[in-house]
Amino acid sequence: MKEEQKVVTTPSLTVNQLDQTEKNRNQVIVRTSVIGIVANVFLVIFKAMIGVLSNSIAVILDAVNNLADALGSIITIIGTKLAGKRPDQKHPFGYGRIEYLSAMVLSAIVLYAGVTSLIESIKKIIHPETPDYSMVSLIIIAVAVVVKLVLGQYVKKTGEKVNSNALIASGTEAGFDAIVSASVLACAIFYMFTKVSLEAYIGVIISILIAKSGLEILIETINELLGQRADAELAKSVKRAILADPEVRGAYDLIFNNYGPEHDYASVHIELPDTMTVKEVDEITRRISQKVYCETGVVLTAVSIYSYNTKNPKIIEMRDHIFRTVLAHDYALQVHGFYVEEEIKVVRLDVVLTFDVEPQETMGCLREELKGIYPEYEFYLTPDIDVTDL
Repeated sequence: MKEEQKVVTTPSLTVNQLDQTEKNRNQVIVRTSVIGIVANVFLVIFKAMIGVLSNSIAVILDAVNNLADALGSIITIIGTKLAGKRPDQKHPFGYGRIEYLSAMVLSAIVLYAGVTSLIESIKKIIHPETPDYSMVSLIIIAVAVVVKLVLGQYVKKTGEKVNSNALIASGTEAGFDAIVSASVLACAIFYMFTKVSLEAYIGVIISILIAKSGLEILIETINELLGQRADAELAKSVKRAILADPEVRGAYDLIFNNYGPEHDYASVHIELPDTMTVKEVDEITRRISQKVYCETGVVLTAVSIYSYNTKNPKIIEMRDHIFRTVLAHDYALQVHGFYVEEEIKVVRLDVVLTFDVEPQETMGCLREELKGIYPEYEFYLTPDIDVTDL
């Protein structure tokens, strides 16, 4: 019997509304990035002037950090514009992954800024110079701290709202910059009272943190391009939309292919009764594909079918026994796609395995175990991998 599913209804959007939502998203990203560019350019100018006039390596490096942020916002705008291009014959899935490439360029800039800043800071440790701060410079640095805090919160919240990793990273980076600027300010105040300069040492710390930030962005982007486990909430939403159809008993093997933020394609197996006609199956697959797209924005590129036995009660008992037997093993996470062809004594089923076992060897052992229980049947077992964290 079909397990009861708690169906949570979500507002459906039309295709035109989804397209408009995508356009609005790009506009928000561009507008937020422009605000970031303007704010960072002003900070670069003021901090560079203060750094040169006061002979402060820490302030100059802080200005370099802001310059990297401004360049990052420019790259984000370019990437968003290019990623928003419509699919064509050469790239039928669109250009959404350009956003990931732009993030890689951004990470390279940040990493380069961190390494070069580290070299300059070490030089200042070897050949120290005496800084000279004024009250005006301290006030400007304090204002910069406040600006960065406000800007960071705004950019990060906007990024979370429109699901933009680039904006979220920029917002997080801006908050980090505020901490860096605050440390520079504290270092300047400490020098004014003690005449002990910690400039170069603070510069080393700032440089390492800048380089670390660039490396983290690079690693995250590479993971996106390599392919990661599907977002659990998105996978649940897709399955919920599929299982809302009364004819569908189960949804399995949900595999996502990501072509950029908000550009998700997926394939899935659905379980239907073996009494349905091809016409009925066609109607269901079209219906659920439309529902999934309108509720989640995910395009189902393929809907494959598992059939389940409905005519023989003994097969239901056999299925339950086999499920218990397989799931008694720790490496078996799920069993589905079960069907028995009674006339030719064949049983088909798929088993979702953990990543720490060898699939073919494990399937061989399971096959022998099931064959020992039902010797008159042939078993065709297909290993599946756990691609969604549900």
